[in-house]
Amino acid sequence: MAEKIGVYFDLANIGGGLDVQNLADEATKKWGDLIAVTKLVPELANAVSEIADDIAKEKLDGVLLCGASPRIDTELYRFPVQVDYVNLREQCVLSYKNPDGSPYIVADTAPKELQELALDYVQMGVAKLQKSNVPDSAAITTTPRILVIGGGWTGLTAAKEAASMGYEVILVEKKGELGGAVVNMPVVSPLGPMWDKKEESNLKFKIQAVTQDPKVTVYLNAVMEKLEGQPGEYVAHIATSEGTKTEAVGTVILATGWVPLDAKYLEPMGLGRSPKVVTAAEFGKMLVSGATIPARVAFVLDTTMAENAWKEKAEALAKEAEEAKPEEAGEATEAPFVKADLESMKHLQYSNAVNSVGMLRLANTVCEKTNDRSQAYILYKNMTVPGILERFYKKMQDRLGVMMTKADVTDIREVGDHMVVSCQNTLLGCDFDLDVDLVVLPTGLVPTTAKEVTVQFGYRQGPEFPDLELFDGFADSNYICFPYETRRTGVYAAGCVRQPLTLDACEVDAKGAVLKAVQCLEAAGHGVAVHPRALDNSYPVFNFVRCTQCKRCTEECPFGALDDDEKGTPKPNPARCRRCGTCFGACPERVISFANYNIDQIGSMIRQVRVPADFKKEGPRILILACENDAYPALDMAGMRRRTWSPFCRVIPVRCLGSVNAIWISDAMSKGFDGVMLLGCKYGDDYQCHFVKGSEICNRRMQNIAETLDRLGVQPERVEQLEVAIDEYDKVPDLIDGFVTRIVALGPNPFKGM
Repeated sequence: MAEKIGVYFDLANIGGGLDVQNLADEATKKWGDLIAVTKLVPELANAVSEIADDIAKEKLDGVLLCGASPRIDTELYRFPVQVDYVNLREQCVLSYKNPDGSPYIVADTAPKELQELALDYVQMGVAKLQKSNVPDSAAITTTPRILVIGGGWTGLTAAKEAASMGYEVILVEKKGELGGAVVNMPVVSPLGPMWDKKEESNLKFKIQAVTQDPKVTVYLNAVMEKLEGQPGEYVAHIATSEGTKTEAVGTVILATGWVPLDAKYLEPMGLGRSPKVVTAAEFGKMLVSGATIPARVAFVLDTTMAENAWKEKAEALAKEAEEAKPEEAGEATEAPFVKADLESMKHLQYSNAVNSVGMLRLANTVCEKTNDRSQAYILYKNMTVPGILERFYKKMQDRLGVMMTKADVTDIREVGDHMVVSCQNTLLGCDFDLDVDLVVLPTGLVPTTAKEVTVQFGYRQGPEFPDLELFDGFADSNYICFPYETRRTGVYAAGCVRQPLTLDACEVDAKGAVLKAVQCLEAAGHGVAVHPRALDNSYPVFNFVRCTQCKRCTEECPFGALDDDEKGTPKPNPARCRRCGTCFGACPERVISFANYNIDQIGSMIRQVRVPADFKKEGPRILILACENDAYPALDMAGMRRRTWSPFCRVIPVRCLGSVNAIWISDAMSKGFDGVMLLGCKYGDDYQCHFVKGSEICNRRMQNIAETLDRLGVQPERVEQLEVAIDEYDKVPDLIDGFVTRIVALGPNPFKGM
């Protein structure tokens, strides 16, 4: 708890006509001896040395910086005490508009509402710092060893890179040989400059580099039996032909790759019905085995035929169910058959970039192996070539023997000893039937995590990665913000288990995952978070005396940071924790807290706001609890662009909406706030939550909150959760003003003035 605080006002970044001296005087008057130093400085960035001197001279244990957003220039203010911020620029002066909705024209003297807004924020800032403590260290002694699961192209690259950085590596491969899918790909698409030619895979040299490295231990014919512990001190149980081996490891890289999509999904295009129809993966094996290459080969990238056939099958099933049981009409569309199969078809779309490049390579190989006597036809709906591989695509356009055209493939049928591919809407300007000897269809790359348990976790939350259906089976918890990480802290995904990738991209992916694994290992050794709250050294602390073993914290933690004993008492694993606070948002007894983020802290900030008794004369008061990952930055960006919103709102950043405890809403209503707005990341199909399911969990809790408010005689509509992405800053002011309008229509909170 901060007991001697220095408060500094950044005059260069406040402005707006605010009476800053009055803000300083009011804060000092209210907080007495707690505020040991109050200064108005011309420019905060130039006062770093002065603040450091004050800390030493006055023995300050807290510094409150009032000016720009806490997201601005934080690297300048690294002091050996607690530091917090009051956002008087972006979310006060720049975003202020008059109560009647008219724009604020800056004057020498700020209007009363703006001055009150700033004063509330300063008082809230002092209260926050007063209720904050310096976290104890959660540093552990780590094992500098990285476990790589999967011995294919990505896993070999990851093992080689980790070893070159000085770390020991345990490589586990379930097959009897290393190499994975590339064993059947002696020639691959471009891996480096000039990016316009096929290359030898040189797989054997990659395997030699790994197997001959003294830092690498390889287990073949082995699978992960169980992974226990936490980052830095994991224990891996590996099932081998010689029994179970136990290895201490620090972090894990999951590089188990892909398996082909079930052939049944391409059956409508002839796969499995004719030996003259194969997938690209099967054709690659044929080339390796030395099979005779047909004279005319059609490479078909357009799978609309198959997709439409499965949709028709789903519709027929729904109609059949409706006719059989009219009272259950509509339910058939949710049948497992329909849902699973239609979802599986997506893997053909996801794999389009890999298949596009792969079929260019295979078509080129056909021409090379037959000295251009064979003809290769590439028929595509969407030719997707990633990045610099466009050079390879352009070279193939000019390749003798390769003909490409955009086309809707409407039929593939066997006629005598050959195949006929019907093409419509072609670039050639006419529809035609193409006679070929072989049809090659794309391979759907399905991540292994969608088909099997690649890692058996010894976690209370279960042995598998949770909710993989949210990502269509790919082992990645946030494509947008945190590539490589999975829903299990310390386990990083790379290669096609994360997303369909070409081999050059798999190499980059492996290196990126290694860097994240090393970062996680080092962070665990320092007791800090690796993501998304990088370098945060806080962690949840439990008051076990009051714990009722309800298990809500263990069940709702998105990352499996909590185990429990036989009674259900939580057993924390600090290195697994990502510091989101979902656990204390879930706790009905409020026995969980962080040293610098806790229930009492936010509650105290809420109680610092002056809530006027006269609703009509002075307007409502709205509390906005804003997620610090998307909503708070969006508010900042809106303010920077002079997008304004109601002056009746007070914003408090929270780590995640998953951390919002119902007591905060009760505190706000008891204080007389007229409405509470929970502003956070998107959830559901368009999820963007940094903590994966924080917004979703908050939404589920809203029902309980509504029931509580209803019992108190307070309209549930006074509390609303709204979604915003970080780039939707232009929409935020309208969301806020719309909510304020709805609150004004409801009238004052019945508890106001009590």
